[in-house]
Amino acid sequence: MTTPPGLRERKKQATREALREAALRLALERGPDQVRVEDIAEAAGVSPRTYNNYFASREQAIVAAVTADREARIAAAIAARPAGVRLADAVTEAVIQQYTDPGEHDPEVLLLITSRTTLRDAFLDTTAGIEPPLTAVIAERLGDAGAHTARVLAASVAAAVRIALEGWLRPDDGTTGTTGAAGTTGSFGVGGLVVPSGSLPDQLRAALAPLAPALDAAEKHIQ
Repeated sequence: MTTPPGLRERKKQATREALREAALRLALERGPDQVRVEDIAEAAGVSPRTYNNYFASREQAIVAAVTADREARIAAAIAARPAGVRLADAVTEAVIQQYTDPGEHDPEVLLLITSRTTLRDAFLDTTAGIEPPLTAVIAERLGDAGAHTARVLAASVAAAVRIALEGWLRPDDGTTGTTGAAGTTGSFGVGGLVVPSGSLPDQLRAALAPLAPALDAAEKHIQ
């Protein structure tokens, strides 16, 4: 049974949410280059020192407003799959669902992130956060004997997702039109998600496909 977070943890979560939402709002209003850490902290009602306890840069805070809790949602989606569903399929579908669902943010927000190098880099760095919760959910499925294997598999999934995103976000020929063939920075795909270089679901599937035999082997080992 999951223990509800205590008051201290709820306050920390509220502060984190206030900071990331303030960072995104200011970035959209002024442009990310015109936003200082001090501005974000003031807008969230905290000190710059408190800000630094949560985020290492303004880019981290801006990106966090879009990617918040994605890692936990991926793990939860895998855990929710029936036991009979192949682990490789559960992982692939959970990753694709969470990375192609724009949530409550409109395409303007996603275009902001994908069209700035520093924000793209921060976005890519968030893939490392997949590993811990994914390790836990895979280990639960494999049993105690699969703890080491779960960590290796989770790290591999995180690496594959980053590779897919790097390919998806690679710089184009400099065009930034909002319509036209897929591949331009301003084109839109599944759910309104910005698609700079083709289909993100296709790139994720391609990157995760080589891991399917390892995921299958881990499942067979416990049967």
